[in-house]
Amino acid sequence: MRRALAKFIFHTIFGWKIDVPYPKEVRKSVVVLMPHTSNWDFPIGILIRPIMGVNISFAAKNSLFFFPLGLLMKFWGGYPVDRSRNTNFVDACVAIFKEKKDFILGITPEGTRTKVEKLKTGFYHIAIKADVPIVCCKFDWGTKTVGFSDPFYPTGDYEADLPKLLAYFEGSKGKIPEYDYVHKS
Repeated sequence: MRRALAKFIFHTIFGWKIDVPYPKEVRKSVVVLMPHTSNWDFPIGILIRPIMGVNISFAAKNSLFFFPLGLLMKFWGGYPVDRSRNTNFVDACVAIFKEKKDFILGITPEGTRTKVEKLKTGFYHIAIKADVPIVCCKFDWGTKTVGFSDPFYPTGDYEADLPKLLAYFEGSKGKIPEYDYVHKS
């Protein structure tokens, strides 16, 4: 029932499609979601989970976990993060990976829905420390398609790996294209 409703909303009402599904054989990964330019990215992400049968969790600022919204956020796979203090987000995420048999964590490296000049690197450090691959996920508002890459195993050299990861997102448009991240070599 939940899957059928999600498919109806995603495909029929919103007009989206999934061109490349998540690689189901990958039971643990950091999913890098880009471009992230609008609050509308969230419902798209929530809808693709039951459609594909993949439980992709996410981290969000803890101020969004107030009652009753917090109950929904946790139901949808959310983990609250306190961004007001200098907490070790990377190590907290790595601990979750270590304790769970299956865990897929979606992260938007822009860290916000507005234009950024530099990506946050936490996704990369989590993947390295947890010894899990990175799977790229593009939300292309230009073609209304969601797609996932093959798993990428980071080498530990962020500067060398970043262009390889970003190549997957080339040509994708965010809902607000002027906020799209543009990599400067």
